[in-house]
Amino acid sequence: MKHIIVLKLLILSSLSLFSQDDDNPVLWTQQLNKLSDTEYELVMKGAIADEWYVYSQFTPEGGSLPSIFDYPKAGIDYELIGKTTESKTDTKYVAAFDLEEEFFLKEAIFKQKIKLLDPAVRQIDVNLEYQVCKEVCMMRMYDFNFVLDGGAATVANKTVDARSMAMTEALKLDLSNTALLEKGNSIKVDTSNGLWEIFIMGVLGGLIALLTPCVFPMIPLTVSFFTKQSGNRSKGIANAILYGLFIVLIYVLLSLPFHLFDTVDSQILNTIATNIWLNIAFFLIFVFFAFSFFGYYELTLPSSWANKMDAASTKAGGVIGIFFMAVTLAIVSFSCTGPILGGLLGSTILEEGDMANNLTAGMAGFGVALAFPFALFALFPAWLNSLPKSGGWMTTVKVVLGFLELALALKFLSNSDLVAHWGILKREVFIGIWILLFVLLTLYLFGVFRFPHDGPRQKLSAGRKITGLVSAAFSIYLILGVAKVTDLKLLSGFPPPQFYSIFEQESDCPLGIDCYKDFEEGVAFAKKVNKPILLDFTGWACVNCRKMEENVWSEPNVFPFLKEDFVLISLYTDDRATLDIEDQFDFQFDSGRVKTIETIGQKWGTFQSLNFNSASQPYYVLMSPDLEILNSAIQSTDAETYSNWLAEGLSTFRSSSD
Repeated sequence: MKHIIVLKLLILSSLSLFSQDDDNPVLWTQQLNKLSDTEYELVMKGAIADEWYVYSQFTPEGGSLPSIFDYPKAGIDYELIGKTTESKTDTKYVAAFDLEEEFFLKEAIFKQKIKLLDPAVRQIDVNLEYQVCKEVCMMRMYDFNFVLDGGAATVANKTVDARSMAMTEALKLDLSNTALLEKGNSIKVDTSNGLWEIFIMGVLGGLIALLTPCVFPMIPLTVSFFTKQSGNRSKGIANAILYGLFIVLIYVLLSLPFHLFDTVDSQILNTIATNIWLNIAFFLIFVFFAFSFFGYYELTLPSSWANKMDAASTKAGGVIGIFFMAVTLAIVSFSCTGPILGGLLGSTILEEGDMANNLTAGMAGFGVALAFPFALFALFPAWLNSLPKSGGWMTTVKVVLGFLELALALKFLSNSDLVAHWGILKREVFIGIWILLFVLLTLYLFGVFRFPHDGPRQKLSAGRKITGLVSAAFSIYLILGVAKVTDLKLLSGFPPPQFYSIFEQESDCPLGIDCYKDFEEGVAFAKKVNKPILLDFTGWACVNCRKMEENVWSEPNVFPFLKEDFVLISLYTDDRATLDIEDQFDFQFDSGRVKTIETIGQKWGTFQSLNFNSASQPYYVLMSPDLEILNSAIQSTDAETYSNWLAEGLSTFRSSSD
């Protein structure tokens, strides 16, 4: 019987290859392997046409869209055993995204093991969403139906009414010259937020942590212990270096669970950046961290953990003992390092790219900064005498960090406010709170008021005075920004956009440029004035979008193009505002799956992926009023590249209009 089934599958697969073409480049088959009475293995195979490729589940965030599996009844009818595995992939560097993408050629095989929770279940449904590309890319969906008893699959008929079908058709554009969208390799994408920058951010966080009272006093004690160990200085130095390496390893290991997010939700960065309640949760956590630095309470891990690790290091000895000593340091210092690590996590979330890799790079940098002094002073123990003594200055460091935590916390609250359109944290209010925070920090540094954990009043140190002057200067810089004397470019991406203001604006568009937030209205105006279109896929909570608007769009070689030569259409894909009832509709994919479009962001997000096979922001497209693509799409980049890109598109438009 098994041989007959296999023969049928081979015949069907062979016949199906004859129907494979550019409209249907991937043909899917499935196989069900019974492992026990309650456990099964689901096998999903895709035969990919020549020159086409399908992206892996794990292709890096920030590039092409990965393959995404959905198990609708998981946790109800059955549970997943492990992650969905996949066959070997190929990799290729894509200059447009500045990353290595993973994809399948010829064949893609996915496997998932399940365990039944309900013995009466006879069918397991799996939904796949994937991107398949050659010269162009297409989003596709496919539904697998695994029947456990070998009978016929039951597929629910999904239909949408004529009205929804008409509105779906209205989303599809008849674009001309779409091959230019895939050119991309000639476009330089901004890599300023790469892993090295995140690593350096982590190093800075670690250096700050060294100055706190939980860590700084440990340096001479630990180094002295190693250098005097057994009277053998060379062995002590080796052990101190090993101790430092274990510190780095421990902090890198703390980031590993976040790599599971790639499987849980491939769009987790976008979710975090735009989810209202998740941003509020981060805001509250950071406020909680800040007040711990102010001395109102301490964040500590259970003391029993430190005691057990200390006992284990003494008992084990050797390399294992040194490892447990490093773990003990991580636990004991948590009250100071925990909030800093929280800030590092928050900063990582606000960066573009793969969050898990960013966090690993940041944690590695943090660990290197913490570990470096132990190895350095073990090599040069005489330098220990040059270290400043522990004292009240370390408390001052904690308070400064507390104010910085509050400033960062406000960014998450601002994200929620922007996405939900509450109108609470307008740009001037946001900056005004920052002014208040840094004025208070300045007053604290100059001794005007104190916190509960401050010691007796002492003469202000030179370092405290210098830090106070820096804080005062930054407060003045913020005040000048509110007064429109300066443009606050140093903070681009953090405060709300300039048009999100308490004052009435000429335009609610970036930099006061006239723009349209509805595609059809923008196209109609472009036809009227016979100007090319700059289609801007953006987001309220998109940091890189703000950076582009404030640092690139504002440049003298770019701004005149946007102001005079193009019609700007800005579509916010994270806008949570609900569409009017008459504008809501059901969108049906080729597989039959139906998605209800209820918000403005859902509409423009679907519009972007449907027509441009992209789901990242910022994403810019130049087109004529007749929807002819003028050059390749572009994302974050520098002002010179962006200016050349605009000039190229404008030249193409003018030459085609002659």
